[in-house]
Amino acid sequence: MPKETSFQTILEALLDLSATFPARYLARFSDLEPAQLEALAQVWPRVPLARKVALLEDLQDLAEDDTLVSFEAFARARLKDPEPAVRAGALRLLIECEDVHLIPDLLDLLNADDEPEVRAAAAVVLGQFVYLGELDKIPAETLREIEDHLLAATQDAYPVVRQRSLEALGTSSRPELPALIEAAYHENDPDWIVSALFAMGRSGDLRWSKQILSKLNDPNQAVRTEAMQAAGELGLAAARPALLDRLEDEEDRLVRHEIIWALSQIGGEGVRQRLEELADAAEAEADDEEAEFLEEALSNLAFTEDTGLFDMFDFETEEDPDDL
Repeated sequence: MPKETSFQTILEALLDLSATFPARYLARFSDLEPAQLEALAQVWPRVPLARKVALLEDLQDLAEDDTLVSFEAFARARLKDPEPAVRAGALRLLIECEDVHLIPDLLDLLNADDEPEVRAAAAVVLGQFVYLGELDKIPAETLREIEDHLLAATQDAYPVVRQRSLEALGTSSRPELPALIEAAYHENDPDWIVSALFAMGRSGDLRWSKQILSKLNDPNQAVRTEAMQAAGELGLAAARPALLDRLEDEEDRLVRHEIIWALSQIGGEGVRQRLEELADAAEAEADDEEAEFLEEALSNLAFTEDTGLFDMFDFETEEDPDDL
């Protein structure tokens, strides 16, 4: 068995600007011990900003692909970094953190950081705690405090902070939220409409069905994609025919994946057959990436079918999404 590379060697590689930082070392930033954090803190000021940002981005990509790694300790140590790009990157590594001890730091960043990018990133992480609060996994008073600060941040001077704060409140049951979502939806700005649709999808509230369905064929791709995701989140069976039709014509693989995943969340007539056909085609073409994705989608569809919830929300709407 090969000898494990020492953490000091990894730090030296981080400082070696004559070579690309080896990807094989990225996982070693997972679950850092106090001594390793201290050693990293000693060399961190000597690392150029571009390499710091690239490292944070690479760690985020790895965290999305590998559920066994955790860069929480590393990210927490970067929250007070003098560089805004580092603070924002560290926050993106904390998107799934459930430790309530992090909340005070997040609120400080949301309320007082000089950079809107950082305030917006803090709002995104706080959205995880709003969700946990709605599940009664954090104290009610803590949830209330977070919601109060996010509601205040929806009045921030910078649109990106207002938008991320609205999105973070998506799962909240606060009575102030529907009016904020409605106002964002009616903004003549795709970015605001996307934020409104994101919040609608997270809300679990079927009052937004008509608005979501009306955006499935929006001229703006970002709006269309977010509407698909929201339809999937809410399990809107009324969106199924339009999504199946769009799946036939869509050539962009990323958009196709969004459609497929939304269909796997909705389920119902024709969905399993179509996804199985696509899976068979991917296997025949030896497209391993597509086959793997479709396998995951079919597993998610099986979960949807097991819950028995699809078609529960297949109600009459004033508009047929096929006609939009």
